[in-house]
Amino acid sequence: MIGIGPAGMARLGAVVERTARTFLITGGVRSGKSTYAERLAESLGAAVSYVATGPQPSADDPEWAARVADHRARRPSDWTTIESLDLGSVLDSATGTVLIDCFGTWTTAVIDELDGWDAPTADWKPEFDDRLQAVVSAWQSCDRPIVAVSNEVGWGVVPAYRSGRIFADLLGEVNRTIAAISDQLVLMVAGRPMIVPAPAGRIDQ
Repeated sequence: MIGIGPAGMARLGAVVERTARTFLITGGVRSGKSTYAERLAESLGAAVSYVATGPQPSADDPEWAARVADHRARRPSDWTTIESLDLGSVLDSATGTVLIDCFGTWTTAVIDELDGWDAPTADWKPEFDDRLQAVVSAWQSCDRPIVAVSNEVGWGVVPAYRSGRIFADLLGEVNRTIAAISDQLVLMVAGRPMIVPAPAGRIDQ
């Protein structure tokens, strides 16, 4: 099994367990989750397949373009970049360590594909659930290290608009689902990683 060596542990602050193979890194905006996930993936000692789930940068959204440029600049040149929403297929076929960044943009893009922002939730939620289950199945059968990034968006007030509520609710569901099948859950707070221990009993809601 690929593990984190002593040098990697030192760079990561000895936070993660050396025997862990699958990780979910979550946190708020600009909390350092992507940077930490990249360092973690690099420390696992294998080639890295970087899975980008966000939209392509464009001149219409310079802020997003700047974020994408920042992420690309941090990535080592020998990493393989895969742009796909079909995370199940990626996990089945990618080589080395798989770094998924992130489940927040994946959730948004899947809702877009299903025309879910305006349609009744009952019309498209089963398809969303099927896509998430495909990710779960591939994640559980994958024998390579997986590092995934997600966002914490449900700690503030309930969003005033339906689209915001849909996104917050579904991403919360995605996060719970992926956390439940991850060896290690890391919460980033102001650039500092914190291990979130597994609950003693099952939590379904």
